Amino acid sequence: MAARAPLAGPGPVAAAGLLALLSAAWALGAAREGGGPARFPWDAVRLPRDVVPLHYHLLIHPNLSTLSFAGTAAIEVTATRPTRGVVLHGKHLRVTGATVQAAGSRSAREASVLEHQPLEQMALLLDEPLRAGHNYTLRLQYHANLSESFHGFYQSSYSTRDGERRTLAATQFEPTAARMAFPCFDEPAFKARFSITIRRELKHLALSNMPIVKSVQVTPWLVEDHFDTTVRMSTYLVAFIVSDFKSISKITNHGVKISMYTVPEKISQAEYALEAAVKLLDFYEDYFSIPYPLPKQDLAAIPDFQSAAMENWGLTTYRESALLYDPEKSSASSKLSITMIIAHELAHQWFGNLVTMEWWNDLWLNEGFAKFMEFVSVSVTHPELRVEDSFLMRCFDAMEMDALNSSHPVSTPVEDPDQILEMFDSVSYDKGSCILHMLREYLTADVFKAGLVQYLQKYSYQNTKNEDLWNSMTNICPTLGTSKNEQAADGFCRRSQESSSSAHWTQGETLDVKAMMDTWTLQKGFPLVTVTVRGKNVQLQQERYVTGADSSPAPGSLWHIPLTYVTSTSDTVQRFLMTTKADVIILPEEVEWVKFNVDMNGYYIVHYEGDGWDRLTKLVKENHTVLSSNDRASLINNAFQLVRMKKLSISKALDLTLYLRREKQIMPVLQGMHELIPIYRIMEKRDTGATGKQLQEYIVSLFRELIEKQSWSDEGSVSDRLLRHSLLLFACLHRHPPCLGRAEGYFTQWQKSNGTLRLPADVKTAVYVVGAQRSEGWEFLLSKYRLNSFSVERESIELALSFSRRQDKLQWLMDQGLRGDIIRTQDLPHIIIFVARNPSGYQLAWMFLKENWDKLVKKFELGSSTLAQIVSGVTSQYSTRSQLAQVKEFFSSLGEKSARLRCVQQAIETIQDNMQWMDRNLEELETWLQNSPL
Repeated sequence: MAARAPLAGPGPVAAAGLLALLSAAWALGAAREGGGPARFPWDAVRLPRDVVPLHYHLLIHPNLSTLSFAGTAAIEVTATRPTRGVVLHGKHLRVTGATVQAAGSRSAREASVLEHQPLEQMALLLDEPLRAGHNYTLRLQYHANLSESFHGFYQSSYSTRDGERRTLAATQFEPTAARMAFPCFDEPAFKARFSITIRRELKHLALSNMPIVKSVQVTPWLVEDHFDTTVRMSTYLVAFIVSDFKSISKITNHGVKISMYTVPEKISQAEYALEAAVKLLDFYEDYFSIPYPLPKQDLAAIPDFQSAAMENWGLTTYRESALLYDPEKSSASSKLSITMIIAHELAHQWFGNLVTMEWWNDLWLNEGFAKFMEFVSVSVTHPELRVEDSFLMRCFDAMEMDALNSSHPVSTPVEDPDQILEMFDSVSYDKGSCILHMLREYLTADVFKAGLVQYLQKYSYQNTKNEDLWNSMTNICPTLGTSKNEQAADGFCRRSQESSSSAHWTQGETLDVKAMMDTWTLQKGFPLVTVTVRGKNVQLQQERYVTGADSSPAPGSLWHIPLTYVTSTSDTVQRFLMTTKADVIILPEEVEWVKFNVDMNGYYIVHYEGDGWDRLTKLVKENHTVLSSNDRASLINNAFQLVRMKKLSISKALDLTLYLRREKQIMPVLQGMHELIPIYRIMEKRDTGATGKQLQEYIVSLFRELIEKQSWSDEGSVSDRLLRHSLLLFACLHRHPPCLGRAEGYFTQWQKSNGTLRLPADVKTAVYVVGAQRSEGWEFLLSKYRLNSFSVERESIELALSFSRRQDKLQWLMDQGLRGDIIRTQDLPHIIIFVARNPSGYQLAWMFLKENWDKLVKKFELGSSTLAQIVSGVTSQYSTRSQLAQVKEFFSSLGEKSARLRCVQQAIETIQDNMQWMDRNLEELETWLQNSPL
């Protein structure tokens, strides 16, 4: 069973018991008592279920000069119980009038309006109760200011090539900000239809979820655009934009019109995203066997946008860098990320929009699936991008957060808006996608796909819980190859005894998907499997992997783990479902080595007891290509994770890295860098002297040959180009002389040409970083940053500017990011994190965070993933008692809401973990480096 918020059942139909009694008692009895002031008729975060919305008729009129808007909301509702108080959401809306009209009645009754700001709710109070089973129309007039943050109905702007400042208005409602644009029942389970009308000036255009059905000129300078009525959907998916954007369009094979909207001067950069969106939407329609239900899909690039993108049904919105691509200037990593972000948002049109989680505790049903479908779709539509190379890194990143005691289960009870925002993290997105990938490998791709299609078809336009998905997966019995499958009376599939051991998990096994997946979604963390080989016997034990000061594995933790393994005598993947704390596998013969979790398809790590690690280290030193590149990357990751848990010595982990001198594949190389560089960065901030310098030299020496083989060009496959970008940036940041010399030469030529010389897209970040070390180069880069013609290169330039050794320049960058004039405030989080990585800037970044905390919260919202990334980015490389004390003192001095943020707990845990790591391993690391053969 999925965890639920304690007070209310999540769906309109599920209202019962205590909630029904509460609603009746409050709404019928307590609006006005004894002639005193009206009292708010509700005291819970979740809305009562006595009134359910059916259809919203919205008229929105933004004024882009006064940065305000007026609105009328006529909401058709049905009453499920008698009530004198209708409670709905509203935030920062000034309501000027409210009436209630019964269906079929010609007259409307005035309603008084009460606000309860702490819960972001408003109530319409009536003299006579609404009658159960009858329909009514609530009509509210209101006005408000356009939001100055990145949520609600907010203002954005851009400058033309001629320096003219132009304003637009756009929406971002997920998770709880639709209430900032119109009064509404702002919870996912209150699905309704929306008929939207936007009033605008003639020079602007309006966009919304559906196409325009008519435009009416209401005054010589104002037009009303009436949009077609939507399908049933949740409030957080409503969207509208008023701007002067231009567009290009194309029709998919299935007849859907796809349009790309952007500021006029950047429309030439929209072509790639348009082509990708057409391919991807066609793929999803075929894969899900469910037609896309709307006549159009717009993709809009918004100049100011907090996250990467948003899946509003029929009008997906993006930050410009997540959508716009210049074939002459954009890098391979830009093409990859743009394609995957579009794939993510279009997957949501089915997962999230068509079928929506009942409540935010199961957000992962939206986000984990969309993240997973990025890989399924792009690997087919754009095989040249090799998305599988980046999937592994995503799972490693999720595990880093999930290893902390302050992690949370994938499905977690949440109540208020701050807690809901905190769900938008690596556990919901990345862990969600990784456990789905593991399930697909377990069930086979065909069974998994059949289960998804059944789930989507059964629950279209409805809301779901965790178990609805697992039940859809459990009841699938397709015929696979020659193996016979049968459905037993209990509804479970059983595979026949004829199934081969390499193709299936166990013979005659009952596939209870819910029992298995509950172990992955209803408890936090992930398992560590310890493997001990004794002759032909492989002994297995599982426990929860936990790092941290007071970490001791929870005794009750148990997972159903789909184990896979290969051995020295067989590269056929063997499979075994481990459902107990300990088990034994008997091999047909003794082996030299065994490697579990083939290709890291499972969300678990492996420790090899006895001489297991020595045998695998010997294997990769002698012939590393015997194992796949994903297997090699996972060995590197697992070894360093085991050092954190005190299961493996730092010497053994470093012994394993020695083979990287001969490694050429992107995943193991990047994983080696990902494990070693943070250790160096922590040491750099502790002033460990010679040891830190020796580690830096060791890392450079490991990859020197590969670095020096790189061509300074854009040649090769996407993987080649991504690897080149990472290696050259690493080499230049770490002052590798050949790299510095080459980059300085390129930068000098580029500066002499006044920025017109075309630099290879994949090496320009390294060139910019080196150029920015000189004051003159830094100023030149900043001058180019301000030009529209360099818009696709802004992230590279921001990184370069943030690695200056001049503290005054670093402080200026952060101050400007907060002001939002030269550097957009949407980019401030990246800049703070870059400055925190800089040895000259990490203390400045911490001071900036402390001094501007309230402004950051106001702009990015308490609980948001953006704020969490800033906190983590600034503190994740701290490792001293003094730094820990400062972090604890600052956050405990804030209000309770800030102090109890999950990201704060994670930051404190991470610093404690870093301290312990250094205390335990620094001396041994020093000895190993002194004796290193390199």
